Amino acid sequence: MADFDMVLKFWGPVEADYSTHGNLVLTRLFTQHPDTLKLFPKFAGITQGDMAGNAAISAHGATVLKKLGELLKAKGDHAAILKPMANTHANKHKITINNFKLISEIIVKVMEEKAGLDAAGQQAMRNVMTVVIADIEANYKELGFTG
Repeated sequence: MADFDMVLKFWGPVEADYSTHGNLVLTRLFTQHPDTLKLFPKFAGITQGDMAGNAAISAHGATVLKKLGELLKAKGDHAAILKPMANTHANKHKITINNFKLISEIIVKVMEEKAGLDAAGQQAMRNVMTVVIADIEANYKELGFTG
């Protein structure tokens, strides 16, 4: 609970501009981990130089961060939010657990730079994401997805 509260103290700047922060998160994900771009066929053909200004990347990044905001605000009581997301990410998108770990670390860094997330907040965010990812993994197992 305390970890969720700590992260939420820094969430305002992210929430105020989901598109810009979302684009930054996904652009870094695709730049630092180029293999992840293959998981997003709709972004195929977008060069690294064009990612920062791409409206589709911004829109999807905003979707990712809005969902994360819902999860943070649920403060651990997130089964109803997580289950449908885990279902689509397992069955439709085939997103492995490791990819959630990769994007989590990028979100921590973006929040450090853009929202002032301090060292304690970064650890709190890592703790929150560890819980969320473990719950996604549990849903994956129920679905028979070995991501």
